[in-house]
Amino acid sequence: MYFSRPLSRHELSVATGLSPASVTNVIRELRDEGIVIEAGSVDSDGGRPRVMLDINAEHGYVIGADVGETRVRVELFDLTMTERAKAEYPLNPASHDVDVVVSLILSGLNAVLTDSAIDPAAVLGVGIGVPGIVEQGPEVLFHGQTYGWEAVPLERLLRNGTDLPMRFENCAKTMGQAELWFGAGRGTRNAVVALIGSGVGASLISGGTTYQGATSSAAEWGHTVIVADGRKCRCGSAGCLEAYVGAEAILERYGRSTAGLDEESALAALIDAAGTSALAAAILEETAGYLGAGIANLINLFNPERVIIGGWAGLLLGRRLLPAIRESARKHSLRHPFAATSIELGQLGPDAVTLGAATLPVEHFVNGAPR
Repeated sequence: MYFSRPLSRHELSVATGLSPASVTNVIRELRDEGIVIEAGSVDSDGGRPRVMLDINAEHGYVIGADVGETRVRVELFDLTMTERAKAEYPLNPASHDVDVVVSLILSGLNAVLTDSAIDPAAVLGVGIGVPGIVEQGPEVLFHGQTYGWEAVPLERLLRNGTDLPMRFENCAKTMGQAELWFGAGRGTRNAVVALIGSGVGASLISGGTTYQGATSSAAEWGHTVIVADGRKCRCGSAGCLEAYVGAEAILERYGRSTAGLDEESALAALIDAAGTSALAAAILEETAGYLGAGIANLINLFNPERVIIGGWAGLLLGRRLLPAIRESARKHSLRHPFAATSIELGQLGPDAVTLGAATLPVEHFVNGAPR
């Protein structure tokens, strides 16, 4: 029901395979709890009008936070994932001090609650998307090699400033879940969602759910090697895909210093300059080639139905380079798996990580788990 609202009791019975009586009983309980409301009626075929059922948007609220390379973004949503408040703070791409990041997340939580006038007791939870590996254990630890963070107890540090329930995930995976639930991934069972910003990551969707791997570090796609002994990567290795298609690396190859600058504006300017600058055009052509080759590796390895390109830099690049990216992927893929795969742009825009982070507490709630 959550993804196909509104629905009638008859439609719910058909969709779930439950008897009409069972559906009526469940809906009665959900209405008594204030989770489901009646949302008008529609004519039926010759019978009485059917009452439509929907989620009560104000039953609870969720917050999503995106710890990005260049900013911290926090958004508050109602239960239908309609945005109610938003706060955003810039980060220096060259410095990600743990205390600064913690302070900005807490400032964002306070700001969205204040601006929306929502009682913290009505918040079902906070989802936080972070770049790097999230080690889910007795204590949640964050490993961000490009940040210089090793086993950072982010939840414990945030607990000094908030009592709200919190859930954590890699930002590429939260973006992947957002696209799977609401965007370009809807209806797929096996897909890859690629996040391209300052750095590069991916989310693997297998059987309709996000694949985690043995230690929740699956899909560090940006640190697969695309050129043996190639360009130095921020992770300390050489030849990583991120060192060729991440926004920071693209601007470095263009000869543009990014220290203290707005990377998004700088990359947009490079793309605009490609019509008059041979260097800019060559950099973009090279980037499309490397990105297509990286996507071909995903196609050959995982045989997805769909590869979705997202992230602020991925969307900027994809709007201009998607045909070239597809052609490069075709050249480097096996014919059969390539023919079964579509390569598309994300539909949710650059805020998809925040929306995806907010789905973490929603998923917890929909599954009936306690806070």
